[in-house]
Amino acid sequence: MDILRTPDERFAGLPGYDFAPHYVDDLPGYAGLRVHYLDEGPKDAAVNWLCLHGQPTWSYLYRKMIPVFSAAGHRVIAPDLLGFGRSDKPVDEAVYGFDFHRGMLMALIERLDLRGIRLACQDWGGLLGLTLPMDLPGRFAGLLVMNTALATGDVPLGEGFIAWRAYNRGQPDLDIAGLMQRSTPILTGSEAAAYAAPFPDARHKAGVRRFPELVPDHPDAEGAALSRRARQWWNEEWRGPSLMAIGMQDPVLGPPAMRYLRRQIHGCPEPIELAEAGHFVQEWGAPIAEAAITRLV
Repeated sequence: MDILRTPDERFAGLPGYDFAPHYVDDLPGYAGLRVHYLDEGPKDAAVNWLCLHGQPTWSYLYRKMIPVFSAAGHRVIAPDLLGFGRSDKPVDEAVYGFDFHRGMLMALIERLDLRGIRLACQDWGGLLGLTLPMDLPGRFAGLLVMNTALATGDVPLGEGFIAWRAYNRGQPDLDIAGLMQRSTPILTGSEAAAYAAPFPDARHKAGVRRFPELVPDHPDAEGAALSRRARQWWNEEWRGPSLMAIGMQDPVLGPPAMRYLRRQIHGCPEPIELAEAGHFVQEWGAPIAEAAITRLV
């Protein structure tokens, strides 16, 4: 497998990102692929936050939430999906599939033996992450869900997503910094550039290009049956506390999609609505993290 690894110097001095890197390169089924994750707070904490990013972001997305969680005495694990952040990046787009990403997350949770997990997820962090608890019984104890969906393949894709997928197809060397700046105007130029740090050129962006193509648009697509099972599990079996936060300016996974998702999660209360926030709602993350601690711990 042809694999790229972003040089360490590209991660030096990123604003607000002073966290020590942690790596594992021998996960079952992923031997030789180096996975990066942040690991903040006490290792023996009873509360473990698992913070999952989506496309085209990486663990930098959670830099405003991690300190809030760790200051409360909790442990925070924020992995970079393969193809993103400081994790290795296979060059072949065909490598990236729903099961490829999900399997890595399952293996990492088991390797770190995480329990008392509060799942914080957004975008593909949710499409993948929401399928994890049902197959890892006893490990998950709370849910913070932000601007995401379940990839069930039996719900029509929204016009906003179809437009985004078409745009992504035409941008093999996606301007990630420009995208982040347009979609999240509160970012400084250096913060927007930090999101692009893991991707020096188009060859490093195979995982970025692939994600929109993985969203199931029919019931037999990879991950769709699994996601339908997850939808049923959240609706019928989940009994833990939940919290939803919605970036109201998101044109793709905004209020309509999130209100639909809320109906699928047993006991999910009225959401926090952030009027100025867009898709990357974690950029307004500190008060969300504080509310999550109150609700989920």
